[in-house]
Amino acid sequence: MNQWINIWTVLGGIMVVLGLVLLFTNLNQPTPSSAAMMRQHLKQLSPQWQEGKFRNSLPQEMGGLFEMLKKQLTNKAQHKSPDAPLPVQKRNAEEFHQPPSEGLRLTWFGHSSVLIEIDDYRVLTDPVWGERASPFSFAGPKRFHQPPMPLAELPPLDAVVISHDHYDHLDEQTIRQLKDRVPLFLVPLGIGDYLEQWGVSPERIVERDWWGEYQIGSLTLTATPARHFSGREISLSGFEQNQTLWCGWSIKGPVHSVYYSGDTAMFPGFKDIGDRLGPFDVTMIETGAYNALWADVHIGPEQAIEAHRMVRGNKLLPVHWGTFDLAMHNWTEPVERVRVAAAKHGVGLLLPRPGDSVTLGQPQTAAWWPELPWETTEQAPIVSSHLSPALAMETGELGERVEAELSR
Repeated sequence: MNQWINIWTVLGGIMVVLGLVLLFTNLNQPTPSSAAMMRQHLKQLSPQWQEGKFRNSLPQEMGGLFEMLKKQLTNKAQHKSPDAPLPVQKRNAEEFHQPPSEGLRLTWFGHSSVLIEIDDYRVLTDPVWGERASPFSFAGPKRFHQPPMPLAELPPLDAVVISHDHYDHLDEQTIRQLKDRVPLFLVPLGIGDYLEQWGVSPERIVERDWWGEYQIGSLTLTATPARHFSGREISLSGFEQNQTLWCGWSIKGPVHSVYYSGDTAMFPGFKDIGDRLGPFDVTMIETGAYNALWADVHIGPEQAIEAHRMVRGNKLLPVHWGTFDLAMHNWTEPVERVRVAAAKHGVGLLLPRPGDSVTLGQPQTAAWWPELPWETTEQAPIVSSHLSPALAMETGELGERVEAELSR
């Protein structure tokens, strides 16, 4: 009985918070600029825009709010966040004055924020320096560690790329601090409106649909398909979903190439990305914040290895773990599971501490996280739905859903 009382208490609290946010936000909407109206027009011309929202190439199945709350309240994970400070590598601007000798260097600032130094260009992915991945300053997932360096200490950037509008990837305060220092913000369709509202000049905003390219000198950046969703605004019906697009990014220089998945579930589009844009020297693919209830929006460690192979990657730098508590697994589980899957398939990993820089030539990074209990893929399989039998077999995960599909 107490468990059900807790569930309804949580639901009641959520409704109160949603009502207050609706009451005190969006009261004074600015008049759209000409650039914003053009972006809206281009958004509605997208093949992904259907019946008033963006849609994936495959359907999505997700557990309901009640089911998720119930699982959260009964979750037995004991180590969802670190028990001790993490060994963050503090950095300063002087350390980036010398370009990488091999032409490619990646610095992981935590979660999905990576500084990519590639063929004399610098690109930063999904910069989030905020204390919480949340619409609220007082509640929501809080950082496990402080950013390895202040935003003001970042070396000059050629571009920032954004994958989608969720709070752990698009942080308003971070963008406001970068708006006058970054010449270009490359974003999927619809996100330019947020940036303009936060003070970014429209001339610095470049929106792209899936497969849309942009050239910076000899560097080619391409927005790649992904299987996810979007939404951060609150209305009477809850979060307004899928009004902005989501994507990954291919970043190709004259010599080196990198792929960043953004947030995604497993889908056949990885092979298309590999065929059209691969191979890649390094892939940065999300590995954390997964659960069987939302396997159609987050890929999980084992399927991340298969996605890496499908896009024809060389080394894999796992991202989207180790900074925020966004799921129900222990915080080290994503990296432990991805190590097992990588060893099984002979995939080389780059596993930096937050703040560490890694290059292609260095050996696989040793474990820097504590040894904690974690569930294996056999205990908690993550398998996206609506996969073809062949693609389901490639993931190596024969859960009940896949077995049923193969037995037809």
